[in-house]
Amino acid sequence: MAQGTIKTYDETSRSGIILDDSKRELAFDADSFRQSGIRLFRLGQRVKFHLVGQGDGTLVRDLTIVTF
Repeated sequence: MAQGTIKTYDETSRSGIILDDSKRELAFDADSFRQSGIRLFRLGQRVKFHLVGQGDGTLVRDLTIVTF
């Protein structure tokens, strides 16, 4: 499971970008958001996630909030 930070989040489309710990920008879509069960993300929030697929077909899945 990878970790990163919410860089952008659009409440209307329920999509955004995660900046992972290796500084890659990974887009997540409304399906990823909906499956997470989370109601809202805030910028800078730490999240855990899985990456499914490779290359341009890579999808962010299993989003969860990191708790300390």
